[in-house]
Amino acid sequence: MDQHLKVSRTVGAVVFLVLAAACSKSSGQTSAGETTSPDNLSVPASTLSASSAVSNDTDGAPPGAKVLDTLKTGEAFTVTVLASNTVDDPSRWQFTVRSVECGKPLDSAVLNFSAASVGSPTPAPVPTPESGKQFCVLTMNARNVGKSKAVWDVSDKVSLNVGDTRYEESQKDSEYSSAYAQYYNSKGQVAPTFGLNPGSQGPVHGVFQIPTGQKPTSVWVTSGTAITTIDGPQPGYLVLLK
Repeated sequence: MDQHLKVSRTVGAVVFLVLAAACSKSSGQTSAGETTSPDNLSVPASTLSASSAVSNDTDGAPPGAKVLDTLKTGEAFTVTVLASNTVDDPSRWQFTVRSVECGKPLDSAVLNFSAASVGSPTPAPVPTPESGKQFCVLTMNARNVGKSKAVWDVSDKVSLNVGDTRYEESQKDSEYSSAYAQYYNSKGQVAPTFGLNPGSQGPVHGVFQIPTGQKPTSVWVTSGTAITTIDGPQPGYLVLLK
C-alpha cells in the first residue's frame, strides 16, 4: 500500500513538472513562434485608455466639431454650406487645397495692383508680419456645384493649423486676401468672393500668420457660415498638409 502511494506521488510530481515546463515555454512564444518578453507583450485594443487610442490626424479640428472627412492636399471635397436662410437651396462648393507657402513676402504684383487701384504710389511698401510671426499664403480652387450663384471667402471659415493650434485671418490678413482676389479677378480668374454661378470656378487665397519657424500641418474648412456660430462649432473638413 505504501509502495503504491509512493508511485502515485512520483507520477504526480512528474506530471506537474511537465505541465510547468509546457506553460513556461508557451509564455515565451507567440502563436506564430515569435518570442516575446514582458516589455513587449501586446495589449488588446479594448484595454487601451481613450487617450492612447486617439489619432493625431484630428488635430486642427475645433474641439466639439464633427469632422466630415479627412483629406490630403490636392484632393477635392464638396462642402454644403449650412445656413438657416438657405435650407431649401444651400450653397455647395467643391474645394481643392493646392498649396500653403510660408516665410515669404506677400506677392509684390498683388500689392502693387492693390495700391494702384486706389491711387497710391507704387511700388507698394512690403508689409511685415507681426513680431515673431511669418506670413502663410493658402491657395485653393473653388467650383460652384450648387443650383444658384453663391459667394464664399476664407474669412471666419478657414483656419491654418500647427498641430492642434488653430490660426485664422485677422482683419488685416483679410484685407491682404481681398487684394489677392482683386488681382486675380483683373486677370480673368474670378474668385468666389465676387460670386460664382453654378459650374464656374476660381482661385481662393487666404493669408495667415503663424509663429516663425513653425510649419502648418493642416487646414480646417467649415461647412457653416463661420467656424463657430451661436450654435457652437460647425462641422467641417480637415485637409492634412502631407
